[in-house]
This record gives sequence, structure tokens and C-alpha cells, in this order.
Amino acid sequence: MAREDIVSNDSEELILVDELDREIGVKAKSECHAGNGILHRAFSIFIFNGANELLLQKRSGKKPLWPNYWSNTCCSHPRRGESMEQAVSRRLSQELGFECPLHYLYKFKYHAQYGAVGAEHEYCWVYYGRHDGSIDVNINEVADWRFVGTESLNTELEQRMEPFTPWFRMEWAHMRNNFLDDILAGKDPK
Repeated sequence: MAREDIVSNDSEELILVDELDREIGVKAKSECHAGNGILHRAFSIFIFNGANELLLQKRSGKKPLWPNYWSNTCCSHPRRGESMEQAVSRRLSQELGFECPLHYLYKFKYHAQYGAVGAEHEYCWVYYGRHDGSIDVNINEVADWRFVGTESLNTELEQRMEPFTPWFRMEWAHMRNNFLDDILAGKDPK
């Protein structure tokens, strides 16, 4: 199944933050991603199935930044007045058509330039969860999806077999070094 819901637009207001992730205002998404980017709050979600495979998505070709690149399960921005817990659940459902318990891991700040088109400059909160049920993608957001084993993913990343988003590369390296063993063993990775 596939849906075509419009769940985001360039005029959507993103939450601007300072170097300590404190809210300092809002600005349109198009402005936050233009040029070198403006620091704003975001999140990334990593969903594993019962076989400990990670759900990857290929970003829609309609996206202005990193179109048709493989990335983590889901990533987006919280809305003004929305808790991060509400935001991650909302967006996972909007993009992939399911909900599951999500657990906070860590947050980090990064900047990634996509040529002259624009940039991501985000304070990103990272979550993980587990799901073995059906997936109903929103084709405005997701061009393709697949589950991949962790060792196969590591090989793909090392050999650059597919284009992957820069934030996913950073997040996966940090997860692999700090949390992955506990997540795969079903333990609390804190």
C-alpha cells in the first residue's frame, strides 16, 4: 500500500535553537534550509524488526535536499507547541503508516551542506524502536524502503554501495559505538 498525504511544506515553521538547544524563535522551513542553513530542532528515528534488521528509507525524489538518498527510518522536525514525543510518533505514522513505542537515545548538533541547494543545520534528537507489523509508506516522503542487517549495512556504508544521507552516517557511527549492542540484545542502552 502507498499513500500520498501532504504532511509538510516549505512554509512550515521550524523551531530555531541556540548552541545549547534552547528555543529562540521560529522560521519557515525553506529559510532554515537555504544557504548554509539556520540551526533548528529536528529528530531521527531508527526502527529495528525482530530479526534485528534496521528499517531504512530512500528519501523521495521530490525532496530538495538529498533526494533519493538512503537514510534512517524517519527524520523530521517537531512543530511549535508539540512535545518531541508527540512529534516522533506523528511523523512515523505520517511517513510509514505505523506507530510503536519510541525511546530517546541522545542528541547532537551537525551541519551538512548539499552543494548550492542548501543545508541541514540541526540539533537532532535520536530515537529507536521496534516494529514487525505492516508498513504503509507515504510516497511524497519515501521513494523506497527495506530492512537491512547491521553487518550488511556496515559493509554498504564502508564501500559506499549506495548514497546515504550525511546525518545517517553520523548517527549510525555513534549508535554502533555506543548503543547498538544493548539495543540488539533487548537491553536499555542508557
